Amino acid sequence: MHRIVAVVILLSAAALAQEADQVWSQEQAYWKYVQANNLEAYRSLWHADFLGWPSVSPEPVRKTQITDWITMHTSKGERFELKDLERLVIQAAGNYATTTYRVRGAWVDKNGAAQPFTIRIIHTWLRDPGGKWQIISGMSAPTNAQGH
Repeated sequence: MHRIVAVVILLSAAALAQEADQVWSQEQAYWKYVQANNLEAYRSLWHADFLGWPSVSPEPVRKTQITDWITMHTSKGERFELKDLERLVIQAAGNYATTTYRVRGAWVDKNGAAQPFTIRIIHTWLRDPGGKWQIISGMSAPTNAQGH
């Protein structure tokens, strides 16, 4: 009986790790879409009922406003450069997964001048009945002076 319990625990842990990796790959895609200015693919990551609070917004936003922070830069001719994604903790539980990480990137203007930034992000992902993960809520904040 102990062996069966041990096998079940190991299989459950492996399944949760696989779900965490699936969601993390979606986070990586998120930033590739930003870098490519692929707003359609970027929007596809967001659930229709999304509610979140990006650090660049004075108020919470819905899915209809989720690309505003990108177009605010690209409308001025700036492009995004991803420097690093620092994966911190991912917790999966059933059809929900929460990711936490830091992003280091820069907006680069037409003359090549970069505006680097580092932000902390937390996203909650919801898996639909078809197995597709989408962001249902999230929040971001600038890092402190130590980069945390």
